[in-house]
Amino acid sequence: MRLDKWLWAARFYKTRSLSADAVDGGKVKVNGSAAKPAKDIKVGDRIQIRAGDQDWEVVVQGLNEQRRPAAEAQLLYQETPESSQQRVQAAELRKLAPMAAPEQKGRPTKRDRRQLSRFRGD
Repeated sequence: MRLDKWLWAARFYKTRSLSADAVDGGKVKVNGSAAKPAKDIKVGDRIQIRAGDQDWEVVVQGLNEQRRPAAEAQLLYQETPESSQQRVQAAELRKLAPMAAPEQKGRPTKRDRRQLSRFRGD
């Protein structure tokens, strides 16, 4: 089965073209080496995936030509314990990280200037 098709069927990427672009962009490795979207994968292959801000390391457990519901798609792979632990730690760090201040566009309004003056003690 093609790598890009499996990534799409396993629901790591929303479309097959997104999965092919990710493979071409070097975000997916098969058995530790870079691969092309048309690479044939088989049960037992180890795949490292970067999808968004999450890193996955999975072992292929099954192949499916069609995209199925998420519960069935999760049966196609088994995540390694190290990968699972790293994803949980990354989620905790994101949760504890300070929230970014909303971007302010343009000059401050009169109200904003008054609040800044009060805050600074001017």
